[in-house]
Amino acid sequence: MTAQEGYYQPPCAVFLCLSPFHTGYTGLADSAKLGKITLLRINGELKMTRFMLNNWHKSLLTIAVSLTLSTGVQADSSWPQAEAGAAAAGFTDEGIQALDAAMEKIVADQDVAGMVWILAKDGEVATFETTGLARVDDQAPMEMDSLFRIYSMSKPVTGVALMILHEQGLWDFDDPVSKHVPELANLRIMSSYNDEGEMELVSATREPNMRELLNHSAGFGYGLGGSDPINNKFRDTKVLASSDLDDLIEKVADIPLLFQPGEQWSYSIAVDIQGYIVQKLSGVSFGEFLQQNIFAPLDMTDTGFYVKAEDVSRFAEVHNWDSERNRLVQRPHRADRPSYLDPERLESGGGGLVSSTHDYARFIQMLVNEGELEGQQILSPESVRIMRTNSLQDELNLRGTATSDGQAGQGFGVDFAVIYDPKKANTPASPGTYYWAGAAGTWFWVDPVEDMFLIGMIQAQGARRPGAANMRNVSRDIIYDSIVD
Repeated sequence: MTAQEGYYQPPCAVFLCLSPFHTGYTGLADSAKLGKITLLRINGELKMTRFMLNNWHKSLLTIAVSLTLSTGVQADSSWPQAEAGAAAAGFTDEGIQALDAAMEKIVADQDVAGMVWILAKDGEVATFETTGLARVDDQAPMEMDSLFRIYSMSKPVTGVALMILHEQGLWDFDDPVSKHVPELANLRIMSSYNDEGEMELVSATREPNMRELLNHSAGFGYGLGGSDPINNKFRDTKVLASSDLDDLIEKVADIPLLFQPGEQWSYSIAVDIQGYIVQKLSGVSFGEFLQQNIFAPLDMTDTGFYVKAEDVSRFAEVHNWDSERNRLVQRPHRADRPSYLDPERLESGGGGLVSSTHDYARFIQMLVNEGELEGQQILSPESVRIMRTNSLQDELNLRGTATSDGQAGQGFGVDFAVIYDPKKANTPASPGTYYWAGAAGTWFWVDPVEDMFLIGMIQAQGARRPGAANMRNVSRDIIYDSIVD
């Protein structure tokens, strides 16, 4: 895949698909920067372009918009839509051009099939762009409003939901988890196991508390990795494929803890337990609570636990590198989990949400604003500060275990990682920067000192192209080098 580019001055921007099967605009954005043509050539064929229109084209576009709106298809008009540009957001023009070029090259090199990225600082959007394909099988272009499996980027949303209930006085950080989930009382601890998977269990010195549930030091397993009997049991009992949150809790209640509470860090089922607690304390389903208290107030109209039938064409698929065919291939849907098209699928607070870049940017900007967006106060500033404060016990780092010191300079707050010592963490980010990512490669970070965030939306799992770029580090380094002092 190669990219060819040219430049001229435009009055407005439009995104067009040039596949053999579809022609038409997919979204508008005002642009103050140079007009940009990007042609993606795949196996010798031009598949997609982004270019600027002259006034004659604008007239035709007005007709197209009118026709589209008359069919009931309307794009969300809330922030973010247009780019304010590099200077308005406090970056150099050269830096933002370098960032966009780097992300486009990553797609052109087939490190990922397609990407949407957005960078904002002080509430101004420096760049909000898309390139590549949402699905290689039908050559569907990645759109600004494409929908993504955000997997573990669901976790901060669950954390915000739980903090809303904390502000209402319904739970406290020192509460035993069993106060709110009695089924999880008196869980035993695995002290050792043999080659046959037989465990030696001991009593817990105390029950895990809510703080530890929020920072993954409570001791729960997950089943996403690990060959120990506990993680094996998560897989064997199909905890992550539970029919609902009640079913999930029933399964987890029968599985011991990995370690004494607070002593180690282990990525876990904890956030799905949090979703159950939200459901129990609020008296409504977890999904309904999110809709009423987060999604509706923030105008996150594309975020939920399944893809609506009318939105399937916007749903990006997951890809991996195929070394035999020397290209990216589209992965089949998992047969061991409910379909993303099923409205009855598990409302997983740990990894179940589908969202758009627009929606997640609104959620993140709310956190940047310390709980508020466009007059909607979701959380108090104090609650947001608690979320982004490391709460692991002394000397324990992110991913710290009995055999590993973990990641130096990094801890964990409420459902995302926190960089408390950038020098030890070897990062240009400010102290207090928080971040997380999803299993299909989506990622975000927020620098509260700079009032700045980046979101990258991709869909990639499994094998990567040999020599593929580390897009997170590449983008981060360019961004920090581009800030105007």
